[in-house]
Amino acid sequence: MTLAFVFGGLVVAGLFTRVAFAISDRIAKAPMLDGFISLFTWIPWVVGYQLSSGFGILAAVVAQVLALHFFCLIHRKRRGKKGRTLTDAQGKILGPIRNQLCLLVQTPAVFAFVGIRFTQIFLYPLIAWLGKLPTYRHGEWVNLSRHKYDGLIGYDLLWCWYCDWMTGLWALGSEMLRNIESFWCPIQFLDEAKNRNASIDFPDIADWAPPDGTMEDAVQAFEKHYDGKRKNSWWGHPDRKGE
Repeated sequence: MTLAFVFGGLVVAGLFTRVAFAISDRIAKAPMLDGFISLFTWIPWVVGYQLSSGFGILAAVVAQVLALHFFCLIHRKRRGKKGRTLTDAQGKILGPIRNQLCLLVQTPAVFAFVGIRFTQIFLYPLIAWLGKLPTYRHGEWVNLSRHKYDGLIGYDLLWCWYCDWMTGLWALGSEMLRNIESFWCPIQFLDEAKNRNASIDFPDIADWAPPDGTMEDAVQAFEKHYDGKRKNSWWGHPDRKGE
């Protein structure tokens, strides 16, 4: 019963979203996008829990998986296959079953992404206000646009949508974390391999205090980059151009 109820709700949500997309592209950007993403991510879990407790959450997840495949199959059939698709190419390398299983294994990460998004919306603004950190236009990071790419249908469209949302969300989270790390902990790690790996997400790590230095080194590195006269941005932030 719970599974059928959530599945039906997802179908209705899909139709509602389709109509909204037809009216305006504004829903493809945060903050409006967050509301629509919620219809397909955490709201079904809450509904499932309300209906059948822990079993309801499991039923909601199953309903989401079924709705995912239902959408992909219907969309691909309605649009018609025109030429090769990414799904075909990936299936050729991995095998169609292995490829689909690999994609399904990735989906539980949505729990983490929803948590990160809640942190960006509700926690970071408080940190930014207290710590005088830069704030961001979330719509420039968290948005969807790949639905306009020619030829994306079915699984290609849905998974590219998922990656579209997830990549922007993750990039925004990394940007926020750069401000936090550079302001409160600008000290390199003793593990050189960790420094190399972290430099991908923290490009200014080479300017942090050396790992074999003293607290005075850390203080001087901090004072070199923060004077209290502007936002406390990470050391490679666009507002620091010309330093």
